[in-house]
Amino acid sequence: MADLATHIGAIDTGGRGSLYQRLARGLRSAIEQGLVKPEEALPAERDLAIDFSVSRITVRKALDSLVADGLLVRRHGAGTFVAGRVEKQFAKLSSFTEDMAARGRQVSSEWLMRAEGSVTPDESMMLGLGPGAPVLRFRRIRFADELPMAIEHSTIPAFAIDGLKAVGDSLYAALEQTGNRPTRALQRLRAVSFTADQAELIGIEAGAPGLFIERRGFLEDGRAVEATHSWYRGDAYDFVAELSTR
Repeated sequence: MADLATHIGAIDTGGRGSLYQRLARGLRSAIEQGLVKPEEALPAERDLAIDFSVSRITVRKALDSLVADGLLVRRHGAGTFVAGRVEKQFAKLSSFTEDMAARGRQVSSEWLMRAEGSVTPDESMMLGLGPGAPVLRFRRIRFADELPMAIEHSTIPAFAIDGLKAVGDSLYAALEQTGNRPTRALQRLRAVSFTADQAELIGIEAGAPGLFIERRGFLEDGRAVEATHSWYRGDAYDFVAELSTR
């Protein structure tokens, strides 16, 4: 990493844009050329400031712009890292929180809605509930290391968890507390483009490619306990399935 400044070279003081934008372009180029690998830590801000002969404020603004673009992620107490694409295995039924924790990433959520209500006709079909059955609805943005990764809409039968406040970072943890964690699920996946409203929520351009997943989770006795619709950003998530002839 000591060679990073050597590869980028001195910042052109007469170049296009502000000083921090020129530094950001140099760092972006280094990442795109593979000089800094996914999941690799960048030097501390003070070291970058010395290496490039700029102020720490300039370094911070350059890093902030790359974090906003999803190229870098900040991990509390650990530093700034090059973002890596996440691989989601289809062979295992796991939650977003579990997937991120297995990769050492810090999970957080921004709640858009938590509400009680009666099942809609579409939810009734997905969950096998009768008209008027009570359900709990959860809408949120999912983050990994402060990078928005997905928009998630979940509907849960009211019997399955202990109220709206029972769900923290992990919906499956709340379901497990009541013995209602799904043991199997059916998933459908298709490519989509993010709408303007969706794109604004996770800080990407309208029309950007994404992956839409519809999941229904079931208990061992066959009852459905989860109907989740998720929109994953296509530039940060890969889905992997292992296939066999047996």
